[in-house]
Amino acid sequence: MITSAHNPKIKLVRALVGRAKDRRAENAFVAEGVRLVEEALAAGWPFRFVLFSEALNDRGQALLASLQTAGVETEMVAAHLLDSLSDTDHPQGILAVLDLPRSDVPTSRCNFILIPDQIRDPGNLGTLLRTAAAAGVQAVFLPPETTDAFAPKVVRSGMGAHFRLPILSLPWDEIRARTSGLGIFLADMDGIPCWESDLRLPLALIVGGEAEGASASARDLATATISIPMPGGSESLNAGVAGAVLMFEVVRQRWTREQDKQRR
Repeated sequence: MITSAHNPKIKLVRALVGRAKDRRAENAFVAEGVRLVEEALAAGWPFRFVLFSEALNDRGQALLASLQTAGVETEMVAAHLLDSLSDTDHPQGILAVLDLPRSDVPTSRCNFILIPDQIRDPGNLGTLLRTAAAAGVQAVFLPPETTDAFAPKVVRSGMGAHFRLPILSLPWDEIRARTSGLGIFLADMDGIPCWESDLRLPLALIVGGEAEGASASARDLATATISIPMPGGSESLNAGVAGAVLMFEVVRQRWTREQDKQRR
């Protein structure tokens, strides 16, 4: 059992939880809590190791047994020490160190891509990722100046989305290359109303940041701007909410098209 804060695994977890540059240097991130570790295991995600404490509940104990059966390295840690690594108010007694995804995920056949541009709030980015997974988005491209998708708060608010869709941090020139041939729709309050825009075609959707909106690079890439009509007179929506509305407008239009085809 690990009891020292100087243990190499404890020091690694502390670094990964704390800074994006350490996650990039180690090519790893942390998923904390029973549900997230379950999601990673179900997805066949590459594990480095799992740390747990005696605080694990019955569901967590069953998960631990499954991890061990799968050959994942597990090690018990003194409860107070594991809790000190936690990024939550109520630690569940388990966390995993996982590999970051590869950047060579094929996206050439994608027809629905999300680009969260200059999203700085971890909760908003996590919400966008969770919604993207639910809406059938095939890949997420993170431009420079968007917060790290594998920071603990983003991973937690993503609720397992990280294990269900490709999430790639890319420079703008590579984003441009990977979205060649797609319609690029930028969410903008002065854009065409979303239900008057044809979102059935292969596309990438850019959702700009909470404070400054989309970057100049995003606006240069966009081929059209779309908006969400707000008859109540509000000036704007939270980035996570706006992205959700637009992603499911894409779903609605494409679903309607398929229904029309079936009726013919």
